[in-house]
Amino acid sequence: MAKLSHYGAKGQVRMVDVSAKAVTTRTAVAQGFVKMKPRVVQAVRRLRNPKGNPLEVARIAGIAAAKRTAEWIPLCHPLPLTHIDVTARLCKNGIEVRSTVTTAAQTGVEMEALVAVAAAALTVYDMCKALDKAMEITDIALVEKTGGKSGDYFRTKTPERHAR
Repeated sequence: MAKLSHYGAKGQVRMVDVSAKAVTTRTAVAQGFVKMKPRVVQAVRRLRNPKGNPLEVARIAGIAAAKRTAEWIPLCHPLPLTHIDVTARLCKNGIEVRSTVTTAAQTGVEMEALVAVAAAALTVYDMCKALDKAMEITDIALVEKTGGKSGDYFRTKTPERHAR
């Protein structure tokens, strides 16, 4: 069984030393969902938001957040990200957010992909909260990761698919 890597022998918290690991190309994909009322979905669809297009602003927020993950998560390594893609797709009952992040480094980009989704979902909430404060951010999950010593991971149970 794998052990938690952010603890020393006496239980002290530590940043993992990756200096002996090989530099490889690593990619991670994450997704999440912002549930909202149908009238809010319609307002977004018609781009009736005084703050602008929530899908585009969320996309940019997710990209910016991925680049600053080491500032959000204390024990994450700052990584040279080579690609970040964030999409926000309008669905019948909300907005699905998905990110793909790639690096050539000694450690993976799972946290960067998850942070991108979280920031994008929070941005959707911020931009639409005037219409619906009861929105819910749900289903944030790592969908896949490739590269690195631990090998590839593909989520066997994907988060609930949301109607378009």
